Parts: sequence; structure tokens; C-alpha cells
Amino acid sequence: MKKKGLSEVVSTLILLVVAVLLAGVVAYYATNITTTRTETEALQFSTAHVWVNSSGAIAAFKLQNLGGRDILIDKFTVRGVASEWADVFVYRVPSGDSITGDMNVTSYTLLVDGVTIDSKDYNASSADIPLISGGELLVYIKDPDNIQMDDIGTTVSMSVHTNNAQYITEVNVESATTQ
Repeated sequence: MKKKGLSEVVSTLILLVVAVLLAGVVAYYATNITTTRTETEALQFSTAHVWVNSSGAIAAFKLQNLGGRDILIDKFTVRGVASEWADVFVYRVPSGDSITGDMNVTSYTLLVDGVTIDSKDYNASSADIPLISGGELLVYIKDPDNIQMDDIGTTVSMSVHTNNAQYITEVNVESATTQ
């Protein structure tokens, strides 16, 4: 009697291919489930500026949390130098409000705790700043340490650091001198 069937080598190869394909499907499924259910963090800069004149410099920008989870802002840097919390002034934009304008403040001496700019009350920060999902902040940084009059026209970086990421934008240093 003759035996008909697959050889041991072919049978082993078929079993290995099936096992690898099944493992690939399981890995793809697990990755798909975790990435679709994981809420991501996403911050967006807008209306970013750095102004400087003989009295000092001011950095200003609007931050929007476009991600699906709340975040905690650890620090702000301008040109790589971290800003002191006492020099960071924040206004939380109420839900439903829209902010327009270029946020220009010509003198950093105007920035004191509890200052009102464009009828919005800004307060100096004292520690990490929470920002809810969908929330917006208007931020002024008083006298970033390394911005001088000689920097007018140059590009500098501003960044926001959170627990999970660093968000960077670049802006040109502008003159805050009025005519």
C-alpha cells in the first residue's frame, strides 16, 4: 500500500505560515483597539508674537487643547530659556468665546499680577497650568531673558512643555516701539 500525503517539511511550513498569519491578525487587532480608544494630546499655537523695545520684551500666544484629554503645562520656553512662573500671565478663555486681535502690548511694565488687557483679567501663574480638552489660554510672558533689541527681525522659537510632549513654534521678533 502506497502512502499519499504531504511531506513533513511541507506540513511544518504550512503550520508556521498559518501561525504567523494568525499572530499578525491578533497584533493588528490589538493595535487598532488601543489606538482608537486612546485619547491623544494635541496643543495648537496661534497668534504667536514676540515684541521688544527699550523697556523689555513680551512674548504672547494663544494655546488651544485640540486633543481628547486634559493636559498639564509644565513650562514655557522662549529661545530655549524657561520662563519663571511669576513672569507668565494667563487668561482662560470661557467656553463659547472667540478671541480676535493681535494681542499686542507695547510695554512689559504693564504686565503685573491681576492686569486687565482688552477687558480680560490676566493672572500670574505660580505652578503648572491645567488645560481642559477643548480649552483655550491666552498667554503673555514678561521679559523673556534672552530677547534684546538686537533680535528684532530674527526668528526665535517658543515652546510649551507637558508631561508627554513638547510643542514648538517659531516667530519673528517684532519692534514694540510706537510712533
